[in-house]
Amino acid sequence: MASPSSLLRTPLDDAHRRLHARMVDFAGWDMPVQYPSGILKEHQAVREASGVFDLSHMGRVFVRGSDAMALAQRCCTRDLSRVPSGSAAYSVMCEADGGIVDDVIAYVISPDELLFVFNASNREADIAFFETHRAGLHATLHDVTFETALIGVQGPDAEQGLRTACASDIGLASLAGYGFVRIGADRLVARTGYTGEDGFEVMLPAADAEGVWNALLAAGAVPCGLGARDTLRTEAGFALYGHEIDRYTNPFEARLGWVVDLDKPEFIGRDALLDIKRHGPTRRLVGLRVAPGGVPRPGAPVLPSGQVTSGTFSPTLRANIAMAYVPVDYPGPLQVEIRGKPVEAEVTRLPFVAHRSRPRATMKA
Repeated sequence: MASPSSLLRTPLDDAHRRLHARMVDFAGWDMPVQYPSGILKEHQAVREASGVFDLSHMGRVFVRGSDAMALAQRCCTRDLSRVPSGSAAYSVMCEADGGIVDDVIAYVISPDELLFVFNASNREADIAFFETHRAGLHATLHDVTFETALIGVQGPDAEQGLRTACASDIGLASLAGYGFVRIGADRLVARTGYTGEDGFEVMLPAADAEGVWNALLAAGAVPCGLGARDTLRTEAGFALYGHEIDRYTNPFEARLGWVVDLDKPEFIGRDALLDIKRHGPTRRLVGLRVAPGGVPRPGAPVLPSGQVTSGTFSPTLRANIAMAYVPVDYPGPLQVEIRGKPVEAEVTRLPFVAHRSRPRATMKA
């Protein structure tokens, strides 16, 4: 763990401290894990009204040039050429053996300009991955992580709150899921999120971040930290890098085969992923509802074979839930070992809580 003085700080650091947030080291950034109201109230705010998150620790990198799309296609498993300009797409990047380098969001501004959002812990590695595979292409990378901020506002009241905070009509009501509006060269508002609720993520200059943050709070959004973000994304069944996915995980076992477009003639990892799909993975990611007896935590053994990747007490379901890898032909029933004792667990369909995000725009043929 890095010392507090060596941690990176987001443009909203002072705002978090004024709100008496409890700060923690997350991927080398000093980030709020929760505010005095507590994780439960933050979680409920997102499910019932709206919550606001500081996401500025995540990497933001533009890929520009006449071969920008070609580079993105080479590095990502998804066919981004089918994504209309003004829309974003979730994808993964894989090494030649099919192992996941990172999961990313690609914003297609035009075929000559894309914006990628990376996980905070992988930003430097992701940039290096793009640079490694850039040979022979006319494309450049511009890392704007430290010049900008990223703010998320999520929940059923997010649209109204953001409209109030913006004090102008930027077309939010007509924006489809994963659609975005670019405002000038350094501002972008996207209908994206990581909670399963409708919501938006706003990229803007670092100097303007606190003003927008305060306007969202004034409009009724509740400040939310990493703790609530984790319980929300677990209920939504979303993968987290370093938990459900990593360098030793492939997309098919992680329920991410839908972002692997094997019809693309070339991308890093295609041959290995084609072989994995042909033969089938040996394990699969499942959801578990765990009986009372303790909250399942990452790394907990799943008996007779498997391991928990994420686990929490679900505030929405009032139940213990987990995601875990188990053999494809697991015999069942399953148990999770919690504090040395086996606790009954039932495999359940993911997501645990139904998504309420806005439908996405149609992809190009």
